[in-house]
Parts: sequence; C-alpha cells; structure tokens
Amino acid sequence: MTSMSRARIRTVARLVPVLLAGAMAFTSPGLVNAEPINGPDVASWQHPGGAPIDWFAVRASGHEFAMVKATEGLNYINPFFVQDVIGMRAAGIARGAYHYADVRASPEAQASYFASTSLPINGPGGLPPVLDLEDAKGLPPAAVIDWTHRYLNTVQALTGRQPIIYTYPNFWRTAMANTSEFSNYPLWIADYNGQSAPGPLPGGWRNWAFWQYTSTGRIPGVSVNIDLNFYSGSMGPIEAYSNSLFPGLGSLGSVGNMGSS
Repeated sequence: MTSMSRARIRTVARLVPVLLAGAMAFTSPGLVNAEPINGPDVASWQHPGGAPIDWFAVRASGHEFAMVKATEGLNYINPFFVQDVIGMRAAGIARGAYHYADVRASPEAQASYFASTSLPINGPGGLPPVLDLEDAKGLPPAAVIDWTHRYLNTVQALTGRQPIIYTYPNFWRTAMANTSEFSNYPLWIADYNGQSAPGPLPGGWRNWAFWQYTSTGRIPGVSVNIDLNFYSGSMGPIEAYSNSLFPGLGSLGSVGNMGSS
C-alpha cells in the first residue's frame, strides 16, 4: 500500500464519525438543524432583463447550497442554467438541478432530457437530481403515480443517484391521493406555514430533506424575490450529500411553487 493510500484511509477513518453523526442527528419528523443550512432555488425569474446572479454575494450571506431549474417537459431548457451552475461552483456553493414535470409527456424521454442537460451537476459539489412535481395536468392520481415511478426509475438509472422529490402538501394529498409509495425518496417540501418546521408531512414521509419556507425572500446577489430553503441534515452532511467531501471517490449520496420558467 502506498503512503498516499494510507493517508486517504486515515482521512476517511477520521471523517466516518462525522458522517454518522450527521446522518443520525436528524431523524425526527420536521426537525431542523439548530444552525440551519440555508439555500435558495432559482429559475429564469431571478434574472430580470437578463441580469446575472452574484453567487459570491449569495455565498457570503451564508447560503451553502442552491437549486437551479434545468428543464421543463421536453422543450424547455433554462437559458441561465449553465451560467448559474458555473457561478455556484465558482462561489463554492453545493448545487442541485431540478426538472419541472409535464405528466402528459413521456416520463422516460423527460428523464433523458433532464439527465443530459444537467450532467455537470452530477459531479463534485452536485446534489442528487430533483423532480419538481406540482401539476397533474388534469390526470387522475393513478396516472400521475405511474408517471412518477417511471420518471424516477429512469433518472436514477441514468445518473446513478436516488432522486429528490419536490412537492407541496395539498398537491400530494389530492393529485397523488396521498400515496406513500414514494416515502423512501428524499423529500423537498414546499410549505409556507410561517412556523418553525413544515408539517404534517404528506405521503407517509417521516422526515424532510429540504424545506422551501418562502417564495418572497430577499438575499444579497439577487435583485428580485427568491425562494428560500433549509436543509435539515437528514441525508448527512451537505458536503457528503453534494459529492464534495471525497471528490476523488465518487458519490456518497448514491447508496413553492418553483414556477414554470
């Protein structure tokens, strides 16, 4: 064994307790870190007149992660996606990408469309892929549930990472018939309740990973209202969940309305 290999093993051994502590510290429903990890999510709305986001100012104001819209349906790519991904990476922000679902079109095709567009996210500093599910387009729950299974299975096969589901309670309880078939997926819940935690959670979820608590936030670096979120820590340290902790060892994460633009 080389000295470099021994050094890497020692580094991993020192960090294992940290990872386990992070994974175990947030097991109660709705629990938020005593020091919440903050992060916005953005789409083209946050670029009025084409104005850029100052991601260094966002990071300096205490935001450690951000989500950015990548695609919608089969015909839309956020024109600011690449620009924002580059800016987030340069500023040292853990970054995620989401796909806004159109449940009338092929889930497999949409998963491929998203995966190919968001490829730069699935590396060091990249959070798992997100499915934004908030519009049933008039379809019955059984059809939307089937669509969702097919999309998630395809995206996971293409990216090698378990997707995150973004939704809001009323949608899940009505359009998804409050199904618990997806409660094994990490939940990003939109709930503007003005409380210290979201809840009660729909769909059999006991924990949430991310909580979008407002759509009217204001932060440095962005000139308009912006969605703001907390990360609970339920999936472990954000550095590990975003592939940042051991960039040379691959993914450790594999084992409110955001709007339509």
